[in-house]
Amino acid sequence: MKGSTYRRCYCRDPHTGKPLGKSCPKLTTRKHGTYSVRQELPQRPDGTRRAFNRAGYTTLKDAQTDLDRIRALLGIPDADDPEGIEQITDLLERIADEKAPLPDVDEVRRRFRSGQDLTGRLTVGEWLDIWLKGKKGRQSAISRDERSIRVHLKPRIGHLRLDRLRVAHLSDMFEAIAEANVEIAESNAARRRAINELAQVPWKGREERARRKEMKAALTQMQPFRHTVGPSTCQRIRSTLRAALNSAIAQQLITFNPAAHVELEAGRRPKAQLWTEERIARWERTGEKPSAVMVWTPRQTGAFLDHAAGDRLYGLFHLIAFRGLRRGEACGQLWTDTKLADSLITVAKQLVVDGWEVYEDDPKTDAGARTIAVDSETAAVLERHRAQQDKDREEWGDGWVETGRVFTAENGAWLHPAKVTRRFNELREEIGLPPIRLHDLRHGAATLAHAAGADLKDIQEMLGHSSVTITADTYTSLLPETDLAIAEAAARLVPRAHRAALGVKAADAGPKLGDDADLPSEKSVPDRADRLGEISEIDERSAHASLTQTAPDDESEAA
Repeated sequence: MKGSTYRRCYCRDPHTGKPLGKSCPKLTTRKHGTYSVRQELPQRPDGTRRAFNRAGYTTLKDAQTDLDRIRALLGIPDADDPEGIEQITDLLERIADEKAPLPDVDEVRRRFRSGQDLTGRLTVGEWLDIWLKGKKGRQSAISRDERSIRVHLKPRIGHLRLDRLRVAHLSDMFEAIAEANVEIAESNAARRRAINELAQVPWKGREERARRKEMKAALTQMQPFRHTVGPSTCQRIRSTLRAALNSAIAQQLITFNPAAHVELEAGRRPKAQLWTEERIARWERTGEKPSAVMVWTPRQTGAFLDHAAGDRLYGLFHLIAFRGLRRGEACGQLWTDTKLADSLITVAKQLVVDGWEVYEDDPKTDAGARTIAVDSETAAVLERHRAQQDKDREEWGDGWVETGRVFTAENGAWLHPAKVTRRFNELREEIGLPPIRLHDLRHGAATLAHAAGADLKDIQEMLGHSSVTITADTYTSLLPETDLAIAEAAARLVPRAHRAALGVKAADAGPKLGDDADLPSEKSVPDRADRLGEISEIDERSAHASLTQTAPDDESEAA
């Protein structure tokens, strides 16, 4: 294909105003005008011609160097590789249109042979959009990735070239998020102070009303309350980016994943804590919860269930409180998977919220699909619920929506999980119980089962966890009464000659030296399951404490 270099200037005829071009008499001077290159490119599929044109070279040598590089690029694909020829031609056309510098021939050859993008100009934001569009999996997980991309990744690093993304860029991004957290915390504190000051201004009086008006106007100019980005959220942001970059590596767009090497603070799961009297008193004074995950005591759980006993959703709250179903699992439970005659329920479906839309999905994990036993009282509660549902079906007649769900809206339609949470909060506030999330009833179920003698493996299967580590680290809190019983039993295992001098009654003393000290009797180590019976406050204060059950036996687990 033809190619050439030539020199021209932009002088114009003073009379006609037309460019002189090659007829300019000054072109005989070497320093007058500039050099240009023109290289014919392979024709388009429709047969039309195309060429690479570039002007503005100050010397012939520079023009010839670029012309040689263009020809070298055209020589990369074989003559019998029309697809490869088209790729190189498209690359040269884009470079000419954008007036971009010519790429290194060896780098283009490497990318061409490995099947990578030849331009290397794909941005992080463009790739994240491509990756998200082709992502498969649960809609809830896709929505979570979309939020991370939209809120954090594209605004901060979306403009960077994908092949030039480095660990330093990500470190700067997370540092900027940390700095924004400080600003958000200060803004929230300022707004909270302004609201408290407004609450102290009297309503009566002209001056007070004018002052309140000014303060309200100032509040409207302030930033609304915002959430800070915690360590766990940062870990999710990195996880989304790491998955997207791994996909880019698989498609040979890049060779290095910087998200796998950026250092972040560990996102630890919050430890569940019980609402003791001391913690309640502090919460009432300061409004601060000791932990993001709080658990009611058996007395508090019983008080809530007693109050909610007449509510249409009582059976749902009861089931979560004692068998630890997730909110979506309880809303999605089917009557066909509920075998009350056998005291068994199978968790096979859940209702998931995406934005505000609700859709049906499988349980959260493979372990989430499980069969668990229910005690006789819970079975009776569900039987009463079914009888009431049958009456509702008759009353609604043709307006009844048959979904086959255990818990439904008034007309039989799907329950919206968010509305269930709202109703739970309303019932809790009505009797002034300390705040917990609806999901924290699940933590409470694990705590009760643990106190009743179930081991961690039993609780893991009941809750549908994929790992017993999650159960141990997050979902079990030790009841104070159970903790005391364990402490007393442990102390009695050690024989002491001077126990009486420590103020311990003789009847409480452990085995004496010479007696079978190394083999404690059964009385010195009370059975774990029996200790719950020693918690007098459960039986005295809660009508539902007797529903706390031990782990299912081997036969019911196998069923």
